[in-house]
Amino acid sequence: MSLAKKIRVAVNGYGVIGKRVADAVVRQDDMELAGVADISLDWRPRVVIQRGFRLFGATKDHAETMRKAGLDITGSLDDLLGASDLVVDCTPKRIAAVNVDIYRQRGIKFIVQGGEKHEVTGHSFVAEASYASALNRVSTRVVSCNTTSIVRTLTVLKHAGLLHRARGTLLRRATDPWESHLGGIMNTLVPEPEIPSHQGPDAQSVDPELDVITMAVKVPETIAHLHYWSVQLTRPAAREEVLDAFSASSRIALIRMDAGLTALNTVKELMADLGRPNDNLYEVALWSDMLKVEGDELFYAYMVDNQAIVIPETIDAIRALTGTVSAKESIAKTDATLGIGLLTETLGNR
Repeated sequence: MSLAKKIRVAVNGYGVIGKRVADAVVRQDDMELAGVADISLDWRPRVVIQRGFRLFGATKDHAETMRKAGLDITGSLDDLLGASDLVVDCTPKRIAAVNVDIYRQRGIKFIVQGGEKHEVTGHSFVAEASYASALNRVSTRVVSCNTTSIVRTLTVLKHAGLLHRARGTLLRRATDPWESHLGGIMNTLVPEPEIPSHQGPDAQSVDPELDVITMAVKVPETIAHLHYWSVQLTRPAAREEVLDAFSASSRIALIRMDAGLTALNTVKELMADLGRPNDNLYEVALWSDMLKVEGDELFYAYMVDNQAIVIPETIDAIRALTGTVSAKESIAKTDATLGIGLLTETLGNR
């Protein structure tokens, strides 16, 4: 694809998700990173410049303040939007809902993250479930890390004709690792105050047909989330049939306890050894040797990297909104550029 035909992508907010989205965009041969907008004066915007990305202030005032702090500023967010086809908003929770008015006034396509409500865009996105309905839309919302994992795993069971209903318990990390010095729980567990927890209804915003209920508890660690699921199947099934269903998705990696992947930290260590940027685990890491089938009941557990799982979905959402390729083509392109599938190849058989 020639440069003139590349999708020009703006990233607004260079935090946990924003920096990973920016890195993923520059790996795509059909996209170019138009620039990054932020308000920070700390080390983060300096990394933007060091990586060769154009840096913009969120407003003209922010741009001027950043310029006075010695940062090489190209302009303001308004200038960035004028040079872009689409903006991925990675600003903190609820700020994007305010920014949406700006995007609509400018007539630019936009993507928000899972911290915003479904109503902000009227569409929620997981590539394997709702790509087709996102084609050529003005906007979509890439759902949260936990919701992404729920929809990925239940969608493959649904496509295999095995899913009747699902009940999950989520052990949620207390805070993002890079902010763990600022707060988070210690020496306690904090249940989410309602059943269902919000992740189940959020999954239904992607696929209303899902019969899913979730319960969640916040735990004192920052590495990742851990899910336990009990699923009633449509019929009795063999364990191998269920594993075949999960294997059909490139974004579910079957891992094994007997390969030494016995905890969240060991899986993250493997990501580092594989050379993943930021030790990113883009896949749902599902323990195949823990998985159990009893008649029409299925039990399994998996790990969710809260900082990385939504990155491939965001890249696919960019292609869906711009209508450039099909879901199958986009998923394959994204997987290839991010090294998705390498984990399964490294671990070999299930």
